[in-house]
Amino acid sequence: MKQDRHAEFAEYTAAAWPRLVRTATLLTGDFHEAEDLVQTTLAKVWAHFHRIPRDEIDLYVRRALINNNISRARRRRVVHLLMPFLPESAHRVQPDHTEATERRADVLRALTALPARQRAVVVLRYWEDLGDHDVARVLNCSVGTVKTHTRRALQTLRNQPLLADGRTPHGTRTGTPSPGSPSAPTGPSSPGDL
Repeated sequence: MKQDRHAEFAEYTAAAWPRLVRTATLLTGDFHEAEDLVQTTLAKVWAHFHRIPRDEIDLYVRRALINNNISRARRRRVVHLLMPFLPESAHRVQPDHTEATERRADVLRALTALPARQRAVVVLRYWEDLGDHDVARVLNCSVGTVKTHTRRALQTLRNQPLLADGRTPHGTRTGTPSPGSPSAPTGPSSPGDL
């Protein structure tokens, strides 16, 4: 029995690793931190794996990933306060000169500027492609809370200077359409225009 669960966990980990790292990268904004976050999360999940119903494994792991990221962000705030007293980092990130990579980096920076819960909602909704009900289950909150976080996060992202040209990662425009565009409203804009 124990061998079966061990094999099942190893199989789950191998299959879910790329997806979890992708999600964690969007949550943390850094690929290496994401790998650490996923590894830490899976280590914690392993301790309780024998008690998790098989049909709830993804939900449990996603919830643990989000919670561990929120804890990581809290610890990071403390480190940020101590940074002036620590020696300068020896590792510098070298800029990548391809436009697509810069665009992805801008999106990641914009995501990391969001509060942790809003970031989690955006990542789960738009990158993990979960519905409102599924996101609510993962975050252990109401659907209304998910919708509120989604609305606030998208509004914040629309106003981000990093995304100033108004394009999403998929190349579509965000915000209000420009006047004269096919999707722009054609009716009066105020009661006085009637």
